[in-house]
Formats: sequence, C-alpha cells, structure tokens
Amino acid sequence: MIYDVSHVNRVHYDPPVQLAQFNIRMEPIDWPDQQLISHRLVIEPRAIVREIASSPLTKLTRVRIERPIESLSVESHFKVRVTRAAPVPASDDPPVAAVRDAALAVQSLDALAPANFLYPSSRVPLDTDIAGWCGKSLEPERGVVEACLDLARRIQAGFTYDPDATEVDTPVADAFAARHGVCQDFAHIMLSGLRAFGIPAAYVSGFLRTIPPPGKARLVGADATHAWVLAWCGAGRGWLGFDPTNGVTVGADHIVAAIGRDFTEVSPMDGIFIGGKGQELDVAVDVVPLEEVSEAGTLVPQG
Repeated sequence: MIYDVSHVNRVHYDPPVQLAQFNIRMEPIDWPDQQLISHRLVIEPRAIVREIASSPLTKLTRVRIERPIESLSVESHFKVRVTRAAPVPASDDPPVAAVRDAALAVQSLDALAPANFLYPSSRVPLDTDIAGWCGKSLEPERGVVEACLDLARRIQAGFTYDPDATEVDTPVADAFAARHGVCQDFAHIMLSGLRAFGIPAAYVSGFLRTIPPPGKARLVGADATHAWVLAWCGAGRGWLGFDPTNGVTVGADHIVAAIGRDFTEVSPMDGIFIGGKGQELDVAVDVVPLEEVSEAGTLVPQG
C-alpha cells in the first residue's frame, strides 16, 4: 500500500513569541517493510532550519526563529510504501521467560538493542498496580507473541477511549487508575507492563489508515496521529508491533513515524520560546491510500 500523508501543526501565540527554538520530528523513518518515497517540510514564517544528525529511530529537524511571531505553521507532506504483514502468534514462539533472559544476554548497544527499552523512562515508570494487572497476560511459559497480543486486547477491552480524560502530560498511573485515556496513555500502560516482566518495549508515534463507514465520504484532514507499542519478541521474531487502542497486531494500516522509549522522545514538535503566555495548537492529519485495498478495515486512530 502507498499512502499520501499530510500532517499539519499550527500554533497561535498571544502575545507574540519573541524568540523560539523547536525540535521537529515529522519526517517518518524507514523501517522494515516501510519505505519513504518522498518528503517535504514547509515552515511558515521562514525560520533558520538546521538538520540534526538523526538516529535510525527518529528524524529530527531543529528550527530557530529570531523575530516576533504570532503563529507558526509546520507542514509535513510525504508518500510512503508499507508492505508489512500483521504478525500472528506461532507455536514455536519463545515463552515470555525465555525472551526476558535473552534480552539480558544481548550485549549490543545499538539504537534498537533490547537493553535500551528494558528499563523505566521519564514517562513510563514501573508501577506495581500496572504490573499486577498486566501480569495476567504475561505468564512466564506463555508464547511471547500470544502474550503481548492478549495484553493489547485486554487494554482495548478494559479501557475507554476518552480524549477529555487525560492531558499530554498525564501520569501513566493516573490513566491506568481512571481506565480512560487516549492512544498515548494505552501505549504507556502497555510499555510499563511489558518492561515490568523483562520484555523490551518501545513507543511508536505514527499514523493509521482509516476507512469511513459505508456510504460516507472520507473527511479530508479528519485523521489523527496514532501511537502503539513495539515489543522485542526474541532474536528470531525481533521487534513486532502491538496496538492496544485497537487490540491488534500492527500491519500495513500502520505508518511508523518515530520510535522512542516514551512519548517525550518522539513528540512531533516541542521546544522553548520567550513570550507567548498563551498558545493554541491546531492539528490536521490526512492519510490517503493511493492504491485500492481488497478489504475494508475497522481500525480507528485515537490519539
């Protein structure tokens, strides 16, 4: 499947910002079974743009604005080919306990080394309540892919998507206690649970193709950014995607943008500025499939 994606962030400041520097992570990475065909980044007003040496997991552009502005627009337009097949549990998958032991034995420290995603991060601490709840899926002798998928399905069934329940900085423990939240919260909960049982787990920021209900037109700009989890399932199966918002494994409907230990490492845009006590952010996302699909799906990007 080839997708044409538009991701637009517009920020309005009141009073104007005097000086600003932003980190932009809106160009998707290349990833197995995903190829970036083209990308265009448009920033208004004009700014000093400096490319930063990006890792294999995140492409970063730094923007510096040195004159007063009342608004900032950052548009990312790209085409990407995704050929990923959604993984399914297999009879010879290693058990959870074996994956835990194997992760500790890997000595590599490259970008995707299991050790980088085994331990608590700034937004995903270990939590005894979350670990106890997730442990019902992560029995030591259970196949790791089956266990991770079961956990994703339990989160999808047991938590209510509610964009008014949490903020971008809501602690994971609060979202878990409320049983309400958005895709960021559900991904953080799953990360905390997996890491508690020794399964390396990463946060993925990206996009999800949606199909409108029968008889309804697809609304331009009505899509959303999305988030899910990558779990290291042993050396043989490697990193596999699990979407706890939808209770599924990750296939060709999901477009990977950036990978980190939690949301703070993959936020599409963050930074610092002087002035502008008040700000309002508008986000528009459009994910257009350029090839016909044989089968309609029901996944929803809720982020």
